[in-house]
Amino acid sequence: QAQLVETGGGLVQAGGSLRLSCAASPRIFSGKVMAWYRQSPGKQRDMVASITAGGTTDYTDSVKGRFRISKDIRKNTIYLQMNDLKPEDTAVYYCRGHLGVADVWGQGTQVTVSS
Repeated sequence: QAQLVETGGGLVQAGGSLRLSCAASPRIFSGKVMAWYRQSPGKQRDMVASITAGGTTDYTDSVKGRFRISKDIRKNTIYLQMNDLKPEDTAVYYCRGHLGVADVWGQGTQVTVSS
């Protein structure tokens, strides 16, 4: 069964907001770090935001002040609140975790920001 399931993508106008969710299996959620990545057509997959087991967060420069990563330990879920979205944020967003030494990826969710 799927161990990471992303939801919440969609089409939004520039300046709008979306919240992505990533429901994880308990073993993955209890790992050291989980993160959101994104990939646009023809580009590499880049990290957007990460959160450690202790709650320390990190962001790529282009989303600082606009995006916020968080987690709900009762639901084994991490979130990515995206505000003031820009057309350049358009991408498929992926959730990443770890199972032992193995990377685990979700199926991705499309975010499209229209100008």
